[in-house]
Amino acid sequence: MARFVDRAVLHLQAGDGGHGCSSVHREKFRPLGGPDGGNGGNGGDVTLVVDANVHTLLDFHFHPHAKAGNGKGGSGDNREGANGAGLELLVPEGTVVLDQHGNMLADLVGVGTRFIAAKGGRGGLGNAALASRARKAPGFALLGEPGDVADITLELKSMADVGLVGFPSAGKSSLVSVLSAARPKIADYPFTTLEPNLGVVTAGAEIFTIADVPGLIPGASQGKGLGLEFLRHIERCSVLVHVVDCATFESGRDPVSDIEALEAELAQYTPSLSDDLAERPRLVVLNKIDVPDARELAEFVQADLEAAGYRVFPISTATHEGLNALKYAMAEVVATDRSSRPAKVAQRIIVRPSAFDEEQFRVVEDPDVDGGFIVSGVRPERWILQTDFNNDEAVGYLADRLARLGVEDKLSKLGAQPGAPVQIGNISFDWEPTTLAGVNLEPIERGSDRRLDQPERVGAADRKALHRLRRGLEVENPELVDTDIEVLRARLAPRDGGQAAWDDEGWSDTKWDALDERDADEVREQEQPR
Repeated sequence: MARFVDRAVLHLQAGDGGHGCSSVHREKFRPLGGPDGGNGGNGGDVTLVVDANVHTLLDFHFHPHAKAGNGKGGSGDNREGANGAGLELLVPEGTVVLDQHGNMLADLVGVGTRFIAAKGGRGGLGNAALASRARKAPGFALLGEPGDVADITLELKSMADVGLVGFPSAGKSSLVSVLSAARPKIADYPFTTLEPNLGVVTAGAEIFTIADVPGLIPGASQGKGLGLEFLRHIERCSVLVHVVDCATFESGRDPVSDIEALEAELAQYTPSLSDDLAERPRLVVLNKIDVPDARELAEFVQADLEAAGYRVFPISTATHEGLNALKYAMAEVVATDRSSRPAKVAQRIIVRPSAFDEEQFRVVEDPDVDGGFIVSGVRPERWILQTDFNNDEAVGYLADRLARLGVEDKLSKLGAQPGAPVQIGNISFDWEPTTLAGVNLEPIERGSDRRLDQPERVGAADRKALHRLRRGLEVENPELVDTDIEVLRARLAPRDGGQAAWDDEGWSDTKWDALDERDADEVREQEQPR
């Protein structure tokens, strides 16, 4: 048996972008072919599409997880990766999309309306697209961006023209069954209707839909009975119809008090899509007048209700008495409401560019790390995701991008010290202001960046100073020595085994003597005035 589900929570995963390719063209008789790595493909989107043949969210109730396809990676010879397969989820008309906090993201009205619920990641650029005057043959490529991960809630708000409200067992489902071809469940006990019932009614030239929602009781706004959960289905209705049971034997109930109690509960409900429900036109149906006592009660209260401004219709769903007058009155109100609304136009895709952020990034002090900083912004965080931190040249390219954006200058102005921890996205690193960024450097081996290299070779002035300290002499021209003199002395201090720290490679006196002349020449060159 089919179930009516009007609320579902979806866990969506858009496709990841494919990685760019780092490749160099190789062909016979064509030296220096240049970079030819292609771009990665974009990840697929998860899109909600309104379909006229879908009437419930039942499929999403049993299959709440949805994932689009990933983009393929680029390859050599300038071949771009294929885009990931997009995923379209068909939803009924009147579906409202909410985020995790209950904020409305979209109201899907109109067949064919589309809404991208999760955006696929962009594919990474290959080294052919990254080639420039400074980097003629990049030895790296950008990584693909991950796709969006979203948890959304779908709520179905029926597109009915007439909404029936009333106490349990007032005859709402019976009224739907006699006015339309719908066949809802009908029984002689309260809360027979546990889900909304919709039917199509024809009255002359007018065709409209009617919705029966589960019964309301006093305290429904506090969750009693079935609560106000199903009232979302009457938010779009043109007219609300009070269905009153005139044959009830419950003490303390009469048509006037029933209507007042229902109006009090409706006042507690705040629709998220439309105006206040108090502004909707009302009709009152006094049902079950086929019972003699009910007919007498209906005749007794009809004048009072009409004096209060209601249009009253005594009916009997058992004998069909008064149904034609009620049906044409509903059609009249619906036609008036339709004529007052603006004409429907075809759905158009509206492209709204995002607001331009003049700052483009923000740098704040890290409250959890002493002396640390946090850099936030769409562009820096996206660049972090695109960077392969196993490739020094890619890291150098990231440093250039951040420097051109002004991150380095901003950190300096905020008093960042060398070695200060800096957090960008999910990556933390130690800030080194001595690392040049934003300058054109002579390229070396592909995939490396000389700014990130830590050379272990000791300069000529340091070797000369170590040679003199080893012989117990004073260092000449200490201002030319790159390393502090005390640090050099510590290197010469004997270890536990009796060997000096600088003698690990077996540097003998003969080797030091052989270097005297060469070191002296290099030191003399440094001493020459420029």
